[in-house]
Amino acid sequence: MPVLLYRVMVVRIMGLDPGLATLGFGIIECQTGEAGGGSLFSVIDFGAIQTEAHQPLGDRLQTIYADLHTLLEQWQPDLVGVEKLFFYRMGNTIAVAQARGVLVLVLAQRHLPIFELTPAQIKQALTGYGNAKKYQVQEAVARELNLQAIPKPDDAADALAIALATWFDHDRVSDLI
Repeated sequence: MPVLLYRVMVVRIMGLDPGLATLGFGIIECQTGEAGGGSLFSVIDFGAIQTEAHQPLGDRLQTIYADLHTLLEQWQPDLVGVEKLFFYRMGNTIAVAQARGVLVLVLAQRHLPIFELTPAQIKQALTGYGNAKKYQVQEAVARELNLQAIPKPDDAADALAIALATWFDHDRVSDLI
């Protein structure tokens, strides 16, 4: 009788939803290779790094820098999924781009692979439809991660969606780790 051996792979993924006022984060652990196929997901942590609008820009960026370093030190992800910028209002785009620059710097300092996804790619990965509504994506996050409720704040739910969408693109993930 043949003996079946399964290679179990465990990957810790951090999803980041860039923002200056609120930067969402979500950390999941993905395990694959179990008998019967499929993947198991567990939520490690989620939340948001928040900065105050009345603070000078430099102070806000410094908060993001320090808090992101702390999260990375605490959770030690194998790779990080980040949403690509996509905005309609130019003023908001510049502020988020500055926060995203700090985020990319911190990840580069830690030599972490970055997996970038567009909003449409995230929606497609979780709902099968690239123009899905925000609540449909949030419901998919709760369902995939076996959560009783949609994670709050919304930025954290978005970050968990980014982490899941990162994992669902197995071919690109395998190249990064």
